[in-house]
Amino acid sequence: MRHGIAATALVAVIALTGTACGGGDGDGGGKGSDGKISGTVTYWDTSNEAEKGTYEQLARGFQKKYPDVKVNYVNVPFGEALAKFKNAAGSGGSGAPDVLRAEVAWTQDLANIGYLAKLDGTSALADRSDYLPKAAAGTKFKGATYGVPQVIDTLGLFYNKKMLKEAGVAPPTSWAGLKAAAKKIKQKTGKTGLYLRGDDAYWYLPFLYGEGGDLLDTGAKKVTVDDAPGVRAFATARDLVASGAAQTDATDGWDTMQHAIKNGDVAMTLNGPWAIEDTLAGKAFKDPSNLGVVPVPAGSGGRGAPQGGHNLTVYAGSKNLDASYAFARYMSSAEVQAKTTEKLSLLPTRTSVYRNETVAANANVKFFKAAVDKAVERPWIPEGNSLFQAILVQLPNVLAGRTSPKEAAGAVGDAYRKLLKGDWK
Repeated sequence: MRHGIAATALVAVIALTGTACGGGDGDGGGKGSDGKISGTVTYWDTSNEAEKGTYEQLARGFQKKYPDVKVNYVNVPFGEALAKFKNAAGSGGSGAPDVLRAEVAWTQDLANIGYLAKLDGTSALADRSDYLPKAAAGTKFKGATYGVPQVIDTLGLFYNKKMLKEAGVAPPTSWAGLKAAAKKIKQKTGKTGLYLRGDDAYWYLPFLYGEGGDLLDTGAKKVTVDDAPGVRAFATARDLVASGAAQTDATDGWDTMQHAIKNGDVAMTLNGPWAIEDTLAGKAFKDPSNLGVVPVPAGSGGRGAPQGGHNLTVYAGSKNLDASYAFARYMSSAEVQAKTTEKLSLLPTRTSVYRNETVAANANVKFFKAAVDKAVERPWIPEGNSLFQAILVQLPNVLAGRTSPKEAAGAVGDAYRKLLKGDWK
């Protein structure tokens, strides 16, 4: 997961602009009689500005291994990619990529619609026993596999070590502790303690899990987001803003948050490994050792952060499936994952990569791997990505004091019961 799940949920179906043609139009290629693959593979990469250069370079490396295949690399903004892919696939496949880097919650949605190729028994899933069980879980739908795990992640608390030291506070371990720390930070430095995103529902989940709650009980087919923990979660987030411990923004939250932490205007943010390189580019972290990362603060029910990540998925309508399977395998190979971790500090999905000396020595990877092991899996259902929409509608109003936590939690629960099919209660 990263930056913009909520934005994805809100994006209307967007007409395709001049992105290069993929599964529906390109050179079909395929596997020749000699077993070699050829043709064109169009790859939609959804990585951010700090990541995309590395991903493009790695994607080009596939051509060195398979000189008869041309890789058509296209970086598609994360917040637009899902709607664009659905639009392309739903209109006959013209303009759809062969391979899509999909947020984990997109996988079940797209598989349910029939837009993804099943990968079981294909070359895409080489050494599948090497994948972390949690990463593999996010690739499944109705017993079949529709994605190749590329990265896995979760949220942590980023903090400016110098600023916390100046204020005489330690990294907080609870929301109550963060509130107290923020007061001292304001007194000593004049800066705000935390920037809290109000424009992305993913950032609400640590509050919900920290109160011992969850969005759904999928086993019992019960909506639980409007139970007491859900109300307390909204109340805790609201209290941080109302007390001045946190600042927020209901629009453009990612850029505003990154600007604030990078310039030293706030002491802390909630973020994931995808933000490490971008954060280190800020003037507050000219000395990279000034950036600290610790687990998200705990609520009254303990500590919890959501599991996120990305899968490589293959379009079912691709005219070059053999090359697409090989590309997905390559981009999730141990070799490529090790390079991605070395350059970007992203978390591998393969167990073997954590034994790589460079990976093992990366302090941020070491922290986030332990955090991922404890992360809460999201519901792997077709509606999983759509669950964020109702939260996003309510979260800004709660943070601004326009809606009470109880009203907001109730409204989210009601929206879920309308969204979910079958005998959910």
